[in-house]
Formats: sequence, C-alpha cells, structure tokens
Amino acid sequence: MIKAIANTQRGVSLSGLLIWSVVLILAAIGGMKIIPAYVQDAEIKSILSTIVNDSEMQGAQSKDIRESFSKRAMMNNINVVSANDIEIVKDARGLSLSISYQVKIPLAGNASLLLEFNPSSVKK
Repeated sequence: MIKAIANTQRGVSLSGLLIWSVVLILAAIGGMKIIPAYVQDAEIKSILSTIVNDSEMQGAQSKDIRESFSKRAMMNNINVVSANDIEIVKDARGLSLSISYQVKIPLAGNASLLLEFNPSSVKK
C-alpha cells in the first residue's frame, strides 16, 4: 500500500524549484529595468498628443511648441529627450510632432539592451 502511494505522488524537486526561482528572478529584474523606458515613451506620446490637440498650438511658432513640450516634460520628469529633438511638421492636415530616440539599458557586465522609440502624434 505504501509503495502504491509513493509511486503516484508528484511534486517539484529542489533543483527544479531553484532553477525556476532563478528564471523568475531574472525575468523580474529585466522587467524592472525595461518597463520604465516604455512608461516614459507613453508619457512622451501623451505630451505630443496633448500639444497637437491644443487649439492654441495650431498657429504657434516652433519655439512656442518646443517651450510647451519642455514645460510638460519637466513636470513629468522626462529627461531622455529634449525639446530640440522634436520634428515639427505643419501641413494641410494640421500639426504633426514626432521624436526619435534610443534608450540603452545595461543588463549585466558589458551586455546592454538598446531600445529604439519613435513616438509621434497627428491631430485627430
């Protein structure tokens, strides 16, 4: 009877538990390093959309648009890009803003992850 019960029991071995723990910890550390870059990208895109949809900015000069971006970026603690990086296009469809930038995230030793972002906004 005891042999039959021992053969049907299943579980995780100590080595399996340690391997999965290491994998989960490395994934969590990687996520904690990568997620802030995507959060900042979403904030930048939100700022660009806000500026484009602002009626006062439709007829504004490039200097005023860049100043508005700088103020909003400072409030959101965005230091990855500056107002000089904005590409401003005014055409028949209206105002369009875009920025291209890269974020380099050190992982371990000399290994790094390079993320390229290109948030843009077109008036809706």
